Amino acid sequence: MAPTDLAAAPTPVPSPPAPLVNDFSIQVATANGSGSQTANLVLLRSLFRMGIPVSGKNLFPSNIAGLPTWYTIRASRHGYIGRKKEVDLLVAMNPETARDDVIALEPGAAVIYDEPLELANLRGDLVFYPVPFDKVVAGIGAEPKLRRLLRNMVYDGVLSRLLGIDLEEMRRALQKQLGRKPKAVALNEAALDAGFAFAQANLEKRDRLQVERMNETGGMILIEGNAAAALGCLMAGVTVVAWYPITPSSSLCETLIDYLRKYRMDPDTGKATFAVVQAEDEIASLGMVIGAGWVGARAMTATSGPGISLMSEFTGLGYYVEVPAVIFDIQRAGPSTGLPTRTAQGDLAFVAGLSHGDTKHPMLLPASVGECYEMALAAFDLAERLQSPVFVMLDLDLGMNTWMSHPFPYPTGAPDRGKRLTPKKLAELERWGRYRDVDGDGIPYRSVPLDGLPAYFARGSGHNEQALYTERPDDYVRNVDRLARKFETARSLVPPPEVHVEPGAEIGLIAFGTSHWAATESRDQLACGSGVRVSYLRLRAYPFTPELGDFIDRHARVYVVEQNRDAQMLGLMRIELSPERIAKLRSVRHYDGLPIDARSVTEQVLSLERQGSGR
Repeated sequence: MAPTDLAAAPTPVPSPPAPLVNDFSIQVATANGSGSQTANLVLLRSLFRMGIPVSGKNLFPSNIAGLPTWYTIRASRHGYIGRKKEVDLLVAMNPETARDDVIALEPGAAVIYDEPLELANLRGDLVFYPVPFDKVVAGIGAEPKLRRLLRNMVYDGVLSRLLGIDLEEMRRALQKQLGRKPKAVALNEAALDAGFAFAQANLEKRDRLQVERMNETGGMILIEGNAAAALGCLMAGVTVVAWYPITPSSSLCETLIDYLRKYRMDPDTGKATFAVVQAEDEIASLGMVIGAGWVGARAMTATSGPGISLMSEFTGLGYYVEVPAVIFDIQRAGPSTGLPTRTAQGDLAFVAGLSHGDTKHPMLLPASVGECYEMALAAFDLAERLQSPVFVMLDLDLGMNTWMSHPFPYPTGAPDRGKRLTPKKLAELERWGRYRDVDGDGIPYRSVPLDGLPAYFARGSGHNEQALYTERPDDYVRNVDRLARKFETARSLVPPPEVHVEPGAEIGLIAFGTSHWAATESRDQLACGSGVRVSYLRLRAYPFTPELGDFIDRHARVYVVEQNRDAQMLGLMRIELSPERIAKLRSVRHYDGLPIDARSVTEQVLSLERQGSGR
């Protein structure tokens, strides 16, 4: 056959990629102070209202307006709400970071960008959607000062068209966000419609991402962890709040103040039934809380790592004098000033023994906004039962970001005021001493001023069972041993861990706080991707309870997942556990300031498994 008779083989037409439905991560890159937060929350709420599990995470600078900020929304039909390492769709609005943001994307990702940035030539393996935001906004008729803000709502309209997000849900979410400002609602609706219309007329859908309605969020709410904790404090009956502003804890006290002003004003007199003091520093704030706790008030403060450092001496006083106090530590990346707007779990080892000398403090470890509420309630009861400072350990990711939750239950039981002395109990005891242990649990009975019962002098110096000054060695040893006994009692009072044992699994994972969400997703990745079965224990409090040792005994290797460099939680375990149990422990750490993601956990576990042993 002549060469000219040879027919060219037809080139196979590649089949279009399968749609990625309700399973993607959107990152919006803007500048701090550009007004993007409204648009980002409208986008998050719209997906949530369509029944799709979502979470939103804000990465913002710590100093001045104009610096780069990123907001990430994860939608997951599987219900995963931890950070996803990969970005599937980038909205590039910031010229300062746009090129680096594009270069960092995985192949196949989509990019919506401001047309003058000319990003499409950077890579050939991405899907680019140029949008002339200034031109789109110009048609709305707003004054020039407002156009910069309205650009953000334009990208919401573009996303609505490209992803299939119900435009009516976006309008409802916008109304929820700006409902009290009708003029602002009208302008933003116009920008939303303009973005949708531009995309409809000019952008051909070429990416895989797609949104479809689900029914997984019915009856749920969206809330930040700090707001949930504030609501828990209100329901716990807090009456004294002393605080000093610091990122990322400020919004907890600010929200609590709003709640108190709304719900704790005497209806007859119009006067407050609470006291809030913004102190001159963190030292003074905890001093006020301890003073209020000594007279019988339910008192709290909230801070972050640098504030915890300043509170160390007063924490030791509360421990030694035995005064209830609740301290919220919204952890951020340290040391020193560190990264004030980045997350971490880096205060654990410090807080566990905060102050000089021999001290031990209970820590509650919420993993969800629901637990921020529940553990805020529990912390006040626990502090009064133990007559000691109790720390509630959130982190920036949980405290300042937006999470889904079922509505919080209204408390039904009465507050637990602990071992408060009564005339009846005084008669039973015959001889009362403020620091006398009559039950063997290390917890004495206490009186408070003006309750008509025997008084005592509270001192941070040496004291005996009757609260009298002493430097006798036997009195000192008896007192600090009783305090240690009280800490042992705390093991039966703190929330036990959640345990999920996988039959036949050699490997166990341990996590706590927001690391929980990455750990549970990593379990699925290990099982589905590598055939590795993994059991799981989620710590909910310190001191540890017997379930921890039992879990370690059932597995050959146990990986402790945490967000700090030095494996602080594993270090606390090493103090208490036997050498045989310690030998089974391995460390999985994440400490770059970004919320931990499942892929990082999975990769570290598999790497250590391949090595045969990792410490």
